[in-house]
Amino acid sequence: MSEAIHIYHTNDLHSHFEKWPRIEAFLRSRQQLHVETGEECLILDIGDHVDRWHPYTEGTHGKGNIELLNEAGYQYVTIGNNEGITMTYEDLDSLYEKADFKVLAANIYQQNGERPKWALPYEIHTTTSGTRIAMLGLTANFQKLYSALGWKVSEPFIELEQQLSALKSKADIIVLLSHLGIHDDERIAADFPVVDVILGAHTHHILHHGKVVNQSLLCGAGKYGFYVGHVELTVNEIGEVTDKKAWLYDTNEFNEIEGESKWEQSLLDVGSQALQEVVATLPEALETQWFTPSILPDILCKALREWSSADCAFLNAGLLLEGLPKGKVTKADLHRILPHPINPCVVSLSGSQLKEIIMQSLNPEWPHMPVKGFGFRGKIMGNMVYDKIDFIKTNNGLVKYILIDGEKLNPEKQYKLVLPDMFTFGYFFPHLQRSQHKEYLMPEFLRDILAWKLKTD
Repeated sequence: MSEAIHIYHTNDLHSHFEKWPRIEAFLRSRQQLHVETGEECLILDIGDHVDRWHPYTEGTHGKGNIELLNEAGYQYVTIGNNEGITMTYEDLDSLYEKADFKVLAANIYQQNGERPKWALPYEIHTTTSGTRIAMLGLTANFQKLYSALGWKVSEPFIELEQQLSALKSKADIIVLLSHLGIHDDERIAADFPVVDVILGAHTHHILHHGKVVNQSLLCGAGKYGFYVGHVELTVNEIGEVTDKKAWLYDTNEFNEIEGESKWEQSLLDVGSQALQEVVATLPEALETQWFTPSILPDILCKALREWSSADCAFLNAGLLLEGLPKGKVTKADLHRILPHPINPCVVSLSGSQLKEIIMQSLNPEWPHMPVKGFGFRGKIMGNMVYDKIDFIKTNNGLVKYILIDGEKLNPEKQYKLVLPDMFTFGYFFPHLQRSQHKEYLMPEFLRDILAWKLKTD
């Protein structure tokens, strides 16, 4: 007699809680349905549920997200880069203390090579019919960033091969919780056909009916709670998968939950209340403008250079979503104007390389360009703001030469440039992305450095 196994999955919520009451109600109703029909039901999250842009997540150090997962009945999760590299070591190490579910992350370790107390490489889930399902988790391989925070990550493909070898005789079905991205998922399917289902995340891909690669069913439910994924496996009496189906539910089509707007506001209130610590008192307002010179972006840029002891700095004014009024400034204020999980990065460059980067930063199309991803939680790039970088121009406005701390840039000299780490990940500066001479300064975010500057001035 065949057995039906139902797997529901979410990914990359990024603390967008707008649809969460509907998602929770849907998952609870599905659990009840499958209990009544005697079918196995599993509920999984594939990482980046946490995102510190939201005051509730920031104010509760992510533990509020764990409460929500508990309440919705999740059984297994893996971590994404937002759990892994935007939280301090201490906050991640304590994040899952009250979790009612198991955290699967095979490729994250402590610096001494031991696994963290909160993570398992895999778990064997045995259904009521005796089918053994191996749940295995992997997260994105940001080695430098994890190392800067006090963790180690192993190469996901090597780790997967080792774990699959250990699982050979232990499981009938293998389900991978993959926060690696669609391209790595496709490679895994090609190289490891023993993996039956790959539940994906990280690249926010949407696979309405899954995608079969080799013998694996790949799945992805987009981002922000727009979809809930559902996989149905049919298993015969000897534990072999005879059929795999996948589809997505659009959460816009879920029934509205009474009081959901008040519930969402309550999360904001909890977060705001937790962030009421006063960090500075301003004698006058500090203005932010995205396309014309203004004081607060200048202060932040100077703070970045001073805090990092770099030779020079630049950043985009669009990072600052608002200015600051006269009077008391709280952590909530700084979180509101700088919600991004972005750290400083110091890059060592020759003068000729630095000149190339600075000239690229003058791209006239950039200020009005919308920016998405790379930790940026704003809308528009905004003008570039510089500290200890000045331009001597010709009469027709062309750059004649560049000054670093008042002296003409020397092409042969080595310089240290500090800038938001978003510029080292994306397509903005290919040389920075490829550079091996980067130091990510963690765990401090830009808002922490602005707080430091406002306190000391």
